Amino acid sequence: METIIFDGEDGSQLELGVLAQTRVNGSVYLLTVDPEESGEEGSAAYILKDTSKAEDTEAVYEFVESEEELDAVSRIFAELLEDMDLE
Repeated sequence: METIIFDGEDGSQLELGVLAQTRVNGSVYLLTVDPEESGEEGSAAYILKDTSKAEDTEAVYEFVESEEELDAVSRIFAELLEDMDLE
């Protein structure tokens, strides 16, 4: 599983495993999990949005917080993962 390091506002770092990626309306979204909890029942999944600007040298991701956006992108990821074995 590919991982990314997410830098928190408090200076902490969180390593997240990338399960899937999709593009919606020109924006890139990642479905991620904590790799240490991956496979555990009830493990949390996070959807991140790439908010990079053209001049950024590295991707900039933010947690999706809008309920409407989260619901729409969650449905897309559910369809993408429907046939995928996530063991």
